[in-house]
Amino acid sequence: MTKETEHGTSRVKKAAAAAAEKIGSWKIRTKMVLLLLVMAVVSISLFVFLWRHQADAADLLERSGIVTWFDAGEFLEKAESAAKYYNVPESEDDEEGKKAFEPFLDLMTDDYTGVSIYGIDDGLYRYGRIPNIMDHFIFGSLLASSQIILGEQYGDVTMEFANGTYDLIYYSYHRSRFTYPYFIASIILCVAVFLSGILIFLGRMMRRVSAVKDSIVRMSVGDLTSPVPPCGADEIGIVAKELDTLRRTLQENIRRESESRQANQDLITAMSHDLRTPLTVLNGYLEVLKLKRADPDAQEKYVERCLEKATDIKALTDRMFEYALVYEENETADLEPLPVYVLAECLRENCEFIRIAGFTVEEKLQYTTESRMYGDEIMLKRIFSNLFSNILKYGDKKGAVTVQICPECGRIKVMITNLIKKDAADTESNQIGLRSVRKMVEMHQGELYTFVETNIYTVSIVFELIHKCSRQTRERLQE
Repeated sequence: MTKETEHGTSRVKKAAAAAAEKIGSWKIRTKMVLLLLVMAVVSISLFVFLWRHQADAADLLERSGIVTWFDAGEFLEKAESAAKYYNVPESEDDEEGKKAFEPFLDLMTDDYTGVSIYGIDDGLYRYGRIPNIMDHFIFGSLLASSQIILGEQYGDVTMEFANGTYDLIYYSYHRSRFTYPYFIASIILCVAVFLSGILIFLGRMMRRVSAVKDSIVRMSVGDLTSPVPPCGADEIGIVAKELDTLRRTLQENIRRESESRQANQDLITAMSHDLRTPLTVLNGYLEVLKLKRADPDAQEKYVERCLEKATDIKALTDRMFEYALVYEENETADLEPLPVYVLAECLRENCEFIRIAGFTVEEKLQYTTESRMYGDEIMLKRIFSNLFSNILKYGDKKGAVTVQICPECGRIKVMITNLIKKDAADTESNQIGLRSVRKMVEMHQGELYTFVETNIYTVSIVFELIHKCSRQTRERLQE
């Protein structure tokens, strides 16, 4: 095979593959309409072919001995044996001769066979009888069109009658009995061909639908490992593809959920173990204090250590709470109208708390007593408790902590700024506290921003005010 031939074959294969892919992407309705048209053309063409070749079919049946339409030899033998007893009418007007000749015609003719008698010398018509079937050969009828194709069986012989020798012409239309059975058989065959194409198409569609159904059943019982088989590019194929995408998504979600559940379980196990140690120590010191056997200096030392262990326990429980908040998707805020001074009081409490820890705090709280916002008071306290706890962990007491509340375009803005410790980068942090704060702020339909510039850390939180909220914002908050 030459390179040109191979190249041509490759191009043909590529073109065929492209055409098949294009047809495969057609909609099922388009395919069905096209199939109906194609099968209709094929069936009609087959019927026309069969109808035009019905004479060949009749000949085949005769040659195979299945059917004998008309036996000319038997007919002539019978005619010769009977002819010598009958006188042929002298002319076409010889009524008595015709009447006497009727028994011969009754014997030799039937509904499909006709006979005509002619004189040998003068060639004039004497008498005869046409078959009754010819009365049904109406122009345009089924029998007439069939007879044109089938033709007649014809014969011309010289035969001895009682009154002389005459020319006997016989013609048979027995093949016309083949017309209706052949017509019905042709119709049945063409309808079968038409339906076979449609049934094959529907069968393939049903197999594909069945494959998708089996995949759905497997998924319904929890089997997400078996892929959905590809089913083409039409509607069924699209459903199969999207179903397989859904299967993979569910499988991935379940895997992640399982990993998250395992991580939470590991966290709870680790936290439980970590809590046991400070609780044991705390319980020991409290037992000693309860017995009052230690001197005042030792008691003060034990109390300090109890406070340290209590602080450790609080840190561990806060960490558990933060993890739970970040990974809990069903928590919602109980939003209700709150005066802004509730927010301000929450900030003041936390400012006082870090002052006790040794921080310098500058408060710039600007708001009106009429200002109101939608909020969850408990969740607001949790937000700022987390933020101020971060200041205790990472803030540098050498710099002042600035806490501001200021109205801004129908909203209330809270800004907290503090100096960062130089060794804060070395302190382990997983950012869960900040993520939990961001999540709670988003539950209030608020916005949280953080900025770091030259060791200055700033947190900015913006909440909507009720009297300035748009109707859409109020509906979103109340949801």
